[in-house]
Amino acid sequence: MIDLMPRPENAPILVVDDDPKIVALVRAYLERERFRVVTAGDGRAALRAIEEHAPRLVVLDLMLPEVDGLAVIRRTRAMGDIPILVLSARGSTGDRIQGLSEGADDYLPKPFSPAELVARVRTILRRTERDALDGGADVRYRTGDLEVDLARHAVRIAGREVVLSVLELRLLVALLAADGRILSRDQLLDAIHGVGEADVTDRAIDVYVKRLREKLGDDPAAPRFVATVRGAGYRAAGPVERLGSA
Repeated sequence: MIDLMPRPENAPILVVDDDPKIVALVRAYLERERFRVVTAGDGRAALRAIEEHAPRLVVLDLMLPEVDGLAVIRRTRAMGDIPILVLSARGSTGDRIQGLSEGADDYLPKPFSPAELVARVRTILRRTERDALDGGADVRYRTGDLEVDLARHAVRIAGREVVLSVLELRLLVALLAADGRILSRDQLLDAIHGVGEADVTDRAIDVYVKRLREKLGDDPAAPRFVATVRGAGYRAAGPVERLGSA
């Protein structure tokens, strides 16, 4: 089951960084915008804070003591779909793709503008809370033995539930909704992140598709669900039915 329900508005934002100056700066800017903030200085403390506070969003450094940031992302994703904004000095394209492919919702490299960080936090919260409201749509998609139920945020293959991240679910729904039309990498990035909302290259889509295929058990050499169109993008591999929810 995909947990897209918004957290209560009084739930805090969790800021995780082992640099107290960064924590103080981010906290000051978020509190100025009337967000409630809790903090952690290492990965282990971050995981405890996530369990205790169920934050609306996590601002997360990657280079953390105790448990590194990528491990925090993976373990957070196992708990649910709390939005994660990575704030890291590791700012190469490869680092960004890795962070996003592990399940982060956005990636802001250091040094950073605190005003931009606040803007990105607001954008992520608007998007995830909008998704929660839109998620009640009375629609299901079916292709072969794969079924996606938007009302229940459920994905099943031959009756077996498959757990996808929010980004993976958006990617899959975009492909199914296109009903066989080819979608370019740019179009898929817009569907996942929103136009201009993520500072990553379109090749990040290849990473997302790889992870989605792994979770669906889909062989790219003989695809059942996601087909590659060389030089153009991706499309649903087979006929897609759009159904009313059961």
